[in-house]
Amino acid sequence: MQLDLDSIRAAHERIRPYIHRTPVLTSERLNEASRALLFFKCENFQKIGAFKARGATNAVFALDAVTARCGVATHSSGNHGAAIARAAKLRGIRAHIVMPSNSAKVKVRAVESYGAHVVFCEPTEKAREEKCADVVAKTGAILIHSFENENVIAGQGTAAVELLEDVSDLNVVMCPVGGGGLLSGTAIAAKSMRPKIKVIAVEPANADDAAQSFRARRRIVTEKKFTIADGLRTNVGEPNFAIIQRYVDDIVTVSEEAIVSAMRTVWETMKIVIEPSAAVPYAAILEPVIDVDGKRVGIILTGGNVDLDALPWNL
Repeated sequence: MQLDLDSIRAAHERIRPYIHRTPVLTSERLNEASRALLFFKCENFQKIGAFKARGATNAVFALDAVTARCGVATHSSGNHGAAIARAAKLRGIRAHIVMPSNSAKVKVRAVESYGAHVVFCEPTEKAREEKCADVVAKTGAILIHSFENENVIAGQGTAAVELLEDVSDLNVVMCPVGGGGLLSGTAIAAKSMRPKIKVIAVEPANADDAAQSFRARRRIVTEKKFTIADGLRTNVGEPNFAIIQRYVDDIVTVSEEAIVSAMRTVWETMKIVIEPSAAVPYAAILEPVIDVDGKRVGIILTGGNVDLDALPWNL
Protein backbone atom coordinates (compact mmCIF):
# COMPACT_ATOMS: atom_id res chain seq x y z
CA MET A 1 0.00 0.00 0.00
CA GLN A 2 1.26 3.47 -0.91
CA LEU A 3 0.08 5.50 2.04
CA ASP A 4 1.67 8.65 3.43
CA LEU A 5 0.84 11.75 5.46
CA ASP A 6 -0.43 13.56 2.35
CA SER A 7 -3.07 10.88 1.74
CA ILE A 8 -4.13 11.05 5.40
CA ARG A 9 -4.40 14.85 5.22
CA ALA A 10 -6.44 14.52 2.01
CA ALA A 11 -8.73 12.10 3.83
CA HIS A 12 -9.09 14.62 6.65
CA GLU A 13 -10.26 17.32 4.24
CA ARG A 14 -12.68 14.89 2.57
CA ILE A 15 -14.37 13.74 5.77
CA ARG A 16 -14.26 17.00 7.72
CA PRO A 17 -17.94 17.92 7.05
CA TYR A 18 -19.16 14.49 8.20
CA ILE A 19 -17.24 13.75 11.43
CA HIS A 20 -16.52 15.32 14.79
CA ARG A 21 -13.12 16.71 15.69
CA THR A 22 -13.18 14.85 18.98
CA PRO A 23 -11.83 16.37 22.21
CA VAL A 24 -8.64 15.42 24.02
CA LEU A 25 -9.26 14.95 27.75
CA THR A 26 -6.88 14.67 30.70
CA SER A 27 -7.16 13.53 34.31
CA GLU A 28 -4.95 14.70 37.15
CA ARG A 29 -5.77 11.54 39.08
CA LEU A 30 -4.74 9.22 36.24
CA ASN A 31 -1.62 11.32 35.62
CA GLU A 32 -0.57 10.97 39.25
CA ALA A 33 -1.27 7.24 39.30
CA SER A 34 0.79 6.63 36.14
CA ARG A 35 3.48 9.25 36.91
CA ALA A 36 2.99 10.50 33.35
CA LEU A 37 0.92 13.05 31.43
CA LEU A 38 -1.87 11.19 29.63
CA PHE A 39 -3.88 12.74 26.80
CA PHE A 40 -6.99 10.79 25.81
CA LYS A 41 -8.29 11.29 22.24
CA CYS A 42 -12.00 10.63 22.75
CA GLU A 43 -13.29 8.78 19.70
CA ASN A 44 -16.09 7.49 21.93
CA PHE A 45 -17.62 10.91 21.12
CA GLN A 46 -17.25 10.32 17.38
CA LYS A 47 -20.17 9.78 14.98
CA ILE A 48 -21.58 6.23 15.46
CA GLY A 49 -19.64 6.22 18.73
CA ALA A 50 -16.31 5.04 17.33
CA PHE A 51 -13.28 5.98 15.21
CA LYS A 52 -14.59 3.68 12.46
CA ALA A 53 -16.66 6.59 11.16
CA ARG A 54 -13.45 8.17 9.87
CA GLY A 55 -12.22 5.35 7.65
CA ALA A 56 -15.65 4.34 6.38
CA THR A 57 -16.58 7.89 5.45
CA ASN A 58 -13.31 8.43 3.62
CA ALA A 59 -13.64 5.17 1.69
CA VAL A 60 -17.24 5.84 0.64
CA PHE A 61 -16.67 9.48 -0.38
CA ALA A 62 -13.42 8.63 -2.22
CA LEU A 63 -15.38 6.52 -4.73
CA ASP A 64 -15.99 8.10 -8.13
CA ALA A 65 -19.60 8.77 -9.06
CA VAL A 66 -19.96 5.85 -11.49
CA THR A 67 -18.54 3.32 -9.02
CA ALA A 68 -20.53 4.70 -6.10
CA ARG A 69 -23.78 4.30 -8.03
CA CYS A 70 -23.48 0.52 -7.58
CA GLY A 71 -23.48 0.84 -3.80
CA VAL A 72 -21.09 -0.53 -1.19
CA ALA A 73 -20.82 -3.73 0.81
CA THR A 74 -18.91 -5.02 3.79
CA HIS A 75 -19.03 -7.65 6.51
CA SER A 76 -18.97 -6.52 10.11
CA SER A 77 -20.45 -7.47 13.46
CA GLY A 78 -20.26 -3.95 14.81
CA ASN A 79 -18.86 -0.46 14.39
CA HIS A 80 -17.54 -0.72 10.81
CA GLY A 81 -20.91 -1.90 9.55
CA ALA A 82 -22.68 1.03 11.18
CA ALA A 83 -20.02 3.42 9.87
CA ILE A 84 -20.37 2.18 6.27
CA ALA A 85 -24.17 2.31 6.54
CA ARG A 86 -24.04 5.91 7.76
CA ALA A 87 -21.52 7.02 5.12
CA ALA A 88 -23.59 5.42 2.35
CA LYS A 89 -26.73 7.17 3.59
CA LEU A 90 -24.88 10.50 3.60
CA ARG A 91 -23.78 9.91 0.01
CA GLY A 92 -27.20 8.67 -1.05
CA ILE A 93 -26.14 5.18 -2.15
CA ARG A 94 -27.11 1.63 -1.14
CA ALA A 95 -25.19 -0.26 1.55
CA HIS A 96 -25.24 -4.03 2.06
CA ILE A 97 -23.91 -5.14 5.45
CA VAL A 98 -23.25 -8.82 6.12
CA MET A 99 -23.57 -9.56 9.84
CA PRO A 100 -23.14 -12.78 11.84
CA SER A 101 -26.41 -14.28 13.03
CA ASN A 102 -25.30 -13.87 16.65
CA SER A 103 -24.60 -10.12 16.35
CA ALA A 104 -25.86 -8.05 19.26
CA LYS A 105 -29.36 -6.77 18.54
CA VAL A 106 -28.32 -3.20 19.40
CA LYS A 107 -25.64 -3.36 16.68
CA VAL A 108 -28.05 -4.75 14.10
CA ARG A 109 -30.52 -1.96 14.92
CA ALA A 110 -27.75 0.61 14.55
CA VAL A 111 -26.94 -0.61 11.03
CA GLU A 112 -30.59 -0.80 10.04
CA SER A 113 -31.25 2.70 11.38
CA TYR A 114 -29.13 4.12 8.54
CA GLY A 115 -31.23 2.32 5.95
CA ALA A 116 -28.69 -0.38 5.08
CA HIS A 117 -29.67 -3.81 3.79
CA VAL A 118 -28.58 -6.36 6.42
CA VAL A 119 -27.72 -9.89 5.32
CA PHE A 120 -27.14 -12.49 8.03
CA CYS A 121 -24.64 -15.35 7.90
CA GLU A 122 -23.14 -18.01 10.13
CA PRO A 123 -20.84 -16.57 12.82
CA THR A 124 -17.51 -17.54 11.26
CA GLU A 125 -14.95 -15.48 9.36
CA LYS A 126 -15.22 -17.81 6.35
CA ALA A 127 -19.01 -17.52 6.25
CA ARG A 128 -18.83 -13.73 6.49
CA GLU A 129 -16.37 -13.48 3.60
CA GLU A 130 -18.27 -15.94 1.41
CA LYS A 131 -21.65 -14.27 2.00
CA CYS A 132 -20.16 -10.84 1.34
CA ALA A 133 -18.58 -12.07 -1.91
CA ASP A 134 -21.99 -13.42 -2.92
CA VAL A 135 -23.65 -10.07 -2.17
CA VAL A 136 -21.00 -8.23 -4.21
CA ALA A 137 -21.45 -10.63 -7.14
CA LYS A 138 -25.24 -10.24 -7.14
CA THR A 139 -25.44 -6.47 -6.59
CA GLY A 140 -22.26 -5.09 -8.17
CA ALA A 141 -21.56 -3.25 -4.93
CA ILE A 142 -17.99 -2.27 -4.05
CA LEU A 143 -16.43 -4.13 -1.12
CA ILE A 144 -15.03 -1.83 1.58
CA HIS A 145 -13.02 -4.00 3.95
CA SER A 146 -12.82 -2.85 7.54
CA PHE A 147 -9.01 -2.64 7.62
CA GLU A 148 -7.43 -4.00 4.40
CA ASN A 149 -8.43 -0.90 2.45
CA GLU A 150 -6.13 2.04 1.73
CA ASN A 151 -8.83 4.70 2.08
CA VAL A 152 -10.08 3.19 5.33
CA ILE A 153 -6.54 3.27 6.77
CA ALA A 154 -6.04 6.86 5.64
CA GLY A 155 -9.31 7.87 7.29
CA GLN A 156 -8.39 6.16 10.57
CA GLY A 157 -5.07 8.01 10.58
CA THR A 158 -6.89 11.34 10.84
CA ALA A 159 -7.51 10.75 14.56
CA ALA A 160 -3.76 10.76 15.18
CA VAL A 161 -3.31 13.89 13.04
CA GLU A 162 -5.83 15.73 15.22
CA LEU A 163 -4.24 14.44 18.42
CA LEU A 164 -0.76 15.57 17.38
CA GLU A 165 -2.07 18.95 16.22
CA ASP A 166 -3.84 19.50 19.54
CA VAL A 167 -1.13 18.23 21.92
CA SER A 168 2.49 19.26 21.49
CA ASP A 169 5.59 17.19 22.16
CA LEU A 170 4.07 13.76 22.77
CA ASN A 171 6.70 11.13 23.52
CA VAL A 172 4.39 8.16 22.93
CA VAL A 173 1.14 7.46 21.07
CA MET A 174 -0.86 4.35 21.93
CA CYS A 175 -3.82 2.57 20.37
CA PRO A 176 -5.31 -0.93 20.34
CA VAL A 177 -4.72 -3.36 17.48
CA GLY A 178 -7.14 -5.84 15.96
CA GLY A 179 -7.08 -5.94 12.17
CA GLY A 180 -4.60 -3.07 12.15
CA GLY A 181 -6.47 -0.33 10.28
CA LEU A 182 -6.26 2.21 13.08
CA LEU A 183 -2.71 1.24 14.03
CA SER A 184 -1.49 1.50 10.43
CA GLY A 185 -2.97 4.97 9.94
CA THR A 186 -1.86 6.13 13.38
CA ALA A 187 1.71 4.93 12.86
CA ILE A 188 2.10 6.58 9.45
CA ALA A 189 0.66 9.88 10.71
CA ALA A 190 2.62 9.91 13.96
CA LYS A 191 6.00 9.00 12.51
CA SER A 192 5.55 11.44 9.64
CA MET A 193 4.60 14.34 11.90
CA ARG A 194 6.96 13.50 14.81
CA PRO A 195 9.73 11.12 13.65
CA LYS A 196 11.03 10.57 17.21
CA ILE A 197 7.67 9.62 18.71
CA LYS A 198 7.19 6.04 19.92
CA VAL A 199 4.18 4.18 18.52
CA ILE A 200 3.00 1.40 20.83
CA ALA A 201 0.08 -0.90 20.12
CA VAL A 202 -1.75 -2.99 22.71
CA GLU A 203 -3.90 -6.09 22.32
CA PRO A 204 -5.50 -8.64 24.63
CA ALA A 205 -3.25 -11.54 25.63
CA ASN A 206 -6.11 -13.81 24.52
CA ALA A 207 -5.93 -12.37 20.98
CA ASP A 208 -2.21 -11.80 20.59
CA ASP A 209 -1.61 -12.58 16.91
CA ALA A 210 -0.22 -9.09 16.20
CA ALA A 211 2.23 -9.30 19.11
CA GLN A 212 3.32 -12.78 18.04
CA SER A 213 3.72 -11.60 14.44
CA PHE A 214 5.68 -8.53 15.52
CA ARG A 215 8.15 -10.66 17.51
CA ALA A 216 8.50 -13.27 14.76
CA ARG A 217 8.76 -10.61 12.02
CA ARG A 218 6.21 -12.52 9.98
CA ARG A 219 2.42 -12.55 10.01
CA ILE A 220 1.01 -15.29 12.22
CA VAL A 221 -2.68 -16.22 12.14
CA THR A 222 -4.04 -17.59 15.42
CA GLU A 223 -7.24 -19.15 16.69
CA LYS A 224 -8.74 -16.56 19.01
CA LYS A 225 -9.68 -17.36 22.57
CA PHE A 226 -12.39 -15.32 24.24
CA THR A 227 -11.62 -11.69 24.97
CA ILE A 228 -14.00 -9.10 26.35
CA ALA A 229 -12.47 -6.67 23.85
CA ASP A 230 -14.68 -7.95 21.05
CA GLY A 231 -13.46 -5.35 18.56
CA LEU A 232 -9.95 -6.83 18.71
CA ARG A 233 -10.68 -10.49 17.97
CA THR A 234 -9.63 -10.18 14.31
CA ASN A 235 -6.24 -11.31 13.04
CA VAL A 236 -4.06 -8.48 11.77
CA GLY A 237 -4.31 -7.90 8.01
CA GLU A 238 -1.45 -8.69 5.66
CA PRO A 239 -1.05 -5.18 4.17
CA ASN A 240 -1.52 -3.72 7.64
CA PHE A 241 1.25 -5.86 9.09
CA ALA A 242 3.67 -4.61 6.43
CA ILE A 243 2.99 -1.03 7.61
CA ILE A 244 3.26 -2.08 11.26
CA GLN A 245 6.68 -3.66 10.67
CA ARG A 246 7.93 -0.40 9.17
CA TYR A 247 6.52 2.16 11.62
CA VAL A 248 5.52 0.59 14.96
CA ASP A 249 7.96 0.46 17.86
CA ASP A 250 6.31 -2.21 20.01
CA ILE A 251 3.19 -4.31 20.53
CA VAL A 252 2.36 -5.42 24.07
CA THR A 253 -0.44 -7.53 25.53
CA VAL A 254 -2.69 -7.19 28.56
CA SER A 255 -4.84 -9.53 30.63
CA GLU A 256 -8.63 -9.63 30.65
CA GLU A 257 -8.57 -8.48 34.28
CA ALA A 258 -6.51 -5.42 33.36
CA ILE A 259 -8.89 -4.52 30.52
CA VAL A 260 -11.92 -4.60 32.82
CA SER A 261 -10.07 -2.64 35.51
CA ALA A 262 -8.93 -0.02 32.99
CA MET A 263 -12.42 0.33 31.56
CA ARG A 264 -13.96 0.80 35.00
CA THR A 265 -11.23 3.23 36.07
CA VAL A 266 -11.86 5.47 33.05
CA TRP A 267 -15.64 5.35 33.60
CA GLU A 268 -15.30 6.24 37.28
CA THR A 269 -12.49 8.78 37.03
CA MET A 270 -13.14 10.57 33.74
CA LYS A 271 -16.93 10.14 33.80
CA ILE A 272 -17.05 8.93 30.20
CA VAL A 273 -18.31 5.70 28.63
CA ILE A 274 -15.75 3.62 26.75
CA GLU A 275 -16.01 0.08 25.40
CA PRO A 276 -13.60 -2.73 26.41
CA SER A 277 -11.49 -2.43 23.25
CA ALA A 278 -10.95 1.27 23.97
CA ALA A 279 -9.65 0.46 27.46
CA VAL A 280 -6.88 -1.82 26.21
CA PRO A 281 -4.11 0.84 25.82
CA TYR A 282 -4.70 2.29 29.29
CA ALA A 283 -4.69 -1.28 30.65
CA ALA A 284 -1.05 -1.53 29.52
CA ILE A 285 -0.22 1.43 31.75
CA LEU A 286 -2.35 0.15 34.61
CA GLU A 287 -0.99 -3.42 34.63
CA PRO A 288 1.82 -2.16 33.91
CA VAL A 289 3.50 -3.71 30.88
CA ILE A 290 5.09 -0.50 29.58
CA ASP A 291 7.06 2.24 31.30
CA VAL A 292 5.59 5.72 30.78
CA ASP A 293 7.23 7.37 33.81
CA GLY A 294 7.71 11.08 33.09
CA LYS A 295 6.44 10.83 29.51
CA ARG A 296 3.71 12.66 27.58
CA VAL A 297 1.45 9.92 26.25
CA GLY A 298 -1.37 10.18 23.71
CA ILE A 299 -4.00 7.43 23.94
CA ILE A 300 -6.73 6.90 21.35
CA LEU A 301 -9.96 5.87 23.09
CA THR A 302 -11.46 4.05 20.14
CA GLY A 303 -15.15 3.92 20.98
CA GLY A 304 -17.98 3.91 23.46
CA ASN A 305 -20.51 1.40 22.14
CA VAL A 306 -21.30 -0.74 25.17
CA ASP A 307 -24.08 -3.20 25.95
CA LEU A 308 -25.28 -1.64 29.21
CA ASP A 309 -27.03 -4.88 30.16
CA ALA A 310 -23.73 -6.78 30.09
CA LEU A 311 -21.16 -4.56 31.81
CA PRO A 312 -18.08 -6.69 32.58
CA TRP A 313 -17.90 -5.85 36.28
CA ASN A 314 -21.50 -7.08 36.68
CA LEU A 315 -21.00 -10.45 34.99
